Amino acid sequence: MTSGTNMLDPSELELINQENMEEISQLASLEMSGNGVASREETSAVVSEKTSYPDFVYVMAANIFQGIQIEKSPERVLIKYGKEPLLSWPQSDDESLQRSSYELAFSTLKYQDILETILIDSCIFPSTTIPDHLNSLIIVMLYDFQDRKFQPRVLPDNEESISEVQEVENLLNSFKTKLAASLARCRIKHDALSIYHILPETVRKQELRASTLPLYAWINTCKISPEEVYGNLRRKGYNKVKSVLHLDDKVFAVDQHCYDVIIFPSHLKKDLKNTDLFKDYKLIFQDKSRSLAVHSVKALLNMDDDILMVNTGSWYTVAHMSILTNNNTSKIFVCGVQSQDKDPDVKKLFTKMGCQNIEILHETFVDIESKDHRLQNVKVILLLPRCSGLGVSNPVEFILNEHEDTGLLKDLSQGGPSESKLQILAQQQCEQLTHAMKFTKAQAVVYCTCSVYTEENEAVVKKALECQNQGIKIQPYRLSPPVLPLCSLKEIQLSTDKFFRMEPSEITNGCFLSILTRERDPSETVSVKDVLARAAAKGLLDGIEVGKSAKREKRRKKSKTSLPKPSGNDSNSIQMKITEFLTRERKTSANQSETAETPLPQRSMPQGGVSSQIRKPSKSTTNPLVPTLIKNACPPRPCERQTNLGRTRPEGRVIPLKHVEIVLPPVMFPFSSTQGTRFQIPTNHFCYRFAGSTGTPGCLMTSSTSRRGEKPKENLPSSLLRHPRPWL
Repeated sequence: MTSGTNMLDPSELELINQENMEEISQLASLEMSGNGVASREETSAVVSEKTSYPDFVYVMAANIFQGIQIEKSPERVLIKYGKEPLLSWPQSDDESLQRSSYELAFSTLKYQDILETILIDSCIFPSTTIPDHLNSLIIVMLYDFQDRKFQPRVLPDNEESISEVQEVENLLNSFKTKLAASLARCRIKHDALSIYHILPETVRKQELRASTLPLYAWINTCKISPEEVYGNLRRKGYNKVKSVLHLDDKVFAVDQHCYDVIIFPSHLKKDLKNTDLFKDYKLIFQDKSRSLAVHSVKALLNMDDDILMVNTGSWYTVAHMSILTNNNTSKIFVCGVQSQDKDPDVKKLFTKMGCQNIEILHETFVDIESKDHRLQNVKVILLLPRCSGLGVSNPVEFILNEHEDTGLLKDLSQGGPSESKLQILAQQQCEQLTHAMKFTKAQAVVYCTCSVYTEENEAVVKKALECQNQGIKIQPYRLSPPVLPLCSLKEIQLSTDKFFRMEPSEITNGCFLSILTRERDPSETVSVKDVLARAAAKGLLDGIEVGKSAKREKRRKKSKTSLPKPSGNDSNSIQMKITEFLTRERKTSANQSETAETPLPQRSMPQGGVSSQIRKPSKSTTNPLVPTLIKNACPPRPCERQTNLGRTRPEGRVIPLKHVEIVLPPVMFPFSSTQGTRFQIPTNHFCYRFAGSTGTPGCLMTSSTSRRGEKPKENLPSSLLRHPRPWL
């Protein structure tokens, strides 16, 4: 057997009989999915189930491949593909046919080196004279030809044919034997069970994940509630399970991170797309990473905060953000939409989905000034930069759903981007993130990628934080922990440095999410008037006059801060109540029956312990203390009392109360007995407490001791615990 790069002698090929050719064909036609050697019965079953593409799918795939094919150095060029695309063919609205074209082009790209070697080894090149621009069509159709086990294509009678496709198909059929033999030699040369095992390990792991990756769909809550979706699915025979690990048959599960996201097995996509839930935009298929991004933004929003979305890719991401903020007064700005031709179609899509708060900006993000008057109320910026996408398991689905550049397919077909391209991507991402941090009114930036490279994730965020302009008078950004729930120990471990990460696996694509926040400027206060004015500018206060409400609020504030001075009559009435209270206290003490045998001599009070407002008793009075106490001690001076009531405490200031206790000398009260007039020491000592920083007496009198063996009277008005001002 010759090597894979040498051509077979035509005379040798003529000696191979049909039976040997079938055996070689079986060896060469092993499935590229890596399932191993198949029996004749299994092979025939697979061939019969293989779908035949219509002609225009080959044309679309050839044009896609021509734009993403791997260019080689001149000394290594085997086949030239030219610069001229194939004839223009109207774009099909059938999503399944578009997906088939991209999948065919991507598969051809992964096996480009092997397919080129087979074409040269089988003598198709350079023996045939075919224009260079048809070479992309030849290699695309060759991949499909060997995938069908070199069996002829079966098409319906009414299928429209394309002359170039028919010409290439006839050419490949004429070289059928040589192509099969060359493919078998290529497999044997690499000592591989199938040519699938010749692919890089990263590409093989990616294909394996793509075969098991479940479907994620978010609920359009503007049209239907989650409970109604669950009930609708149950009526269609779907069972709800708790974990995605049990996704099998007709089942679904609710995502743990996003309450409005449902998970389905991948094999149910065709059936689900034919249901009313998807046809009426009640359920929308989308990668989970995009749902994680918009839910993070939602957690950072206030009721009237606006959002700026950068590099959103799919319009479904914008629609999801709009649905989540449907109950708010938020507005969503989408930048980077350069072409205005599709605006009517996009607006029609948003109308069907029930989105109303979206505004499209046709400038690129870096061209938008940070002080743009349209974006003055933008508080959160969602940045979804272009990245290598190595965390994506199914690149074709990701490109179709997110409208990403087809150049992503070239990098993923080789296991990842080159070092130089990775540096270029990281530089662009850092520039966008740095520009987002220049919007002075914004309070948070959400940065999300589908990459697993540190250069595009942590390194970009840390570099942008270091490059902040510290000169401007705004609060700096800082790294904040994830706002999404962490549902497993592994997620907690991956988020210890405040980054949210999801590694590529059999149940989800890779995702990196970072949240940068900063505190509000202390000088920036939002008043009720500002909120009302902002709502009126958005047309939410039709028929309501904002000016009158503001004036009414101002008058209400003024009335609260001003306290009218009490009149003279109010002051006199307070003094009368105090006098009546002291009279009742004197009578209660006078009626006590307990007497003292020997009166104690009257003690004089030190001058330092007597208040300056208590006058000395008059000498002409027989019982000097009580009249003086009633007359002079308790009632405050009218002028002072009126002045104190007229004072208003400064708003927002707390005045500490200073407690002062003044002990007065014992008071002698007269009583009648058979032995004559005697004096006794009253058991009640009066305590004056002064409260307030100005020294104004409160005239609070309490009984410090009670009679022995006698319970205190409950209705005693002098109890301080019952009321601080018992005369009021």
